[in-house]
Amino acid sequence: MGVDELHVHLATGLTTVARCWAVTRRDGTRYGFTDHDRDLSFDGLVFRADTGLTAMALQQATGLSVDNTEAMGALRDDALSEADIEAGRFDGAEVVSWLVNWRDTDQRRMMFRGSIGEIRRANGAFHAELRGLTEMLNRPVGRVFQAPCSAVLGDAACGADLSEPGYFHEGPALGVEENRSFRFGDLTGFEAGWFQRGRFEVLSGAAEGLSGSIKRDRFWNGERLIELWEPLGAPVAAGDMLRLFAGCDKRFETCRLKFNNILNFQGFPDIPEEDWIMVHPSQAKSQSGGSRR
Repeated sequence: MGVDELHVHLATGLTTVARCWAVTRRDGTRYGFTDHDRDLSFDGLVFRADTGLTAMALQQATGLSVDNTEAMGALRDDALSEADIEAGRFDGAEVVSWLVNWRDTDQRRMMFRGSIGEIRRANGAFHAELRGLTEMLNRPVGRVFQAPCSAVLGDAACGADLSEPGYFHEGPALGVEENRSFRFGDLTGFEAGWFQRGRFEVLSGAAEGLSGSIKRDRFWNGERLIELWEPLGAPVAAGDMLRLFAGCDKRFETCRLKFNNILNFQGFPDIPEEDWIMVHPSQAKSQSGGSRR
């Protein structure tokens, strides 16, 4: 009903419309912005007018081509801070844009829905690329014919429950180096390499909510050293609470012995390897390559 009323309002030629954007980060935090000169409220969110946020024209097309636009605004600690953008908290955030009658916010129409792509920062401002929902159609889907498992550890296809004891550890870091190397105690009960290729999450401190992928898990000078592939975007201090999840190297044996999850293995362990193309017909009873005697 609100959309029809908005169309009637637009047809009058004398309009009172503004644009509003709702940004929902992957951690669930929501932000509202508008290019109007006062705050607007609807959909359980306050859309702030003092952020200087504007948007370029939306490029839309028929078919499956991607709809794109760009949002620009000032960096402010109480709105979109440079620290949060640098930490990656807005990467992949959902964006919904409306055209709204600011005299009656029930009269509105959704103009765009998608996610934040590349973000550029300069001179106290940001430029965020907004990608439409059809962007998801550019990703390859389907099964991959390969020996290793193609599932992500713990997802619906894998089915492994990483919340069970033995598959995760929560505790403070004893030391941090370069924001990518973290020292723990001996982590009794977890053998070396147990968390390698696993997931790393920050539970407290300035980097709370951030996560990374574990590159290496080893003993070093009597302590357990966990190293990430890339430094986190916000500083982690000694004493911050961290959570480590067990890692998987995608092998058939690991799925069977480490996770007892063989029924959900998503690879093809018996696929012939590359040297199979060198095999030639033979009458020999033994195909091991050794002596026939």
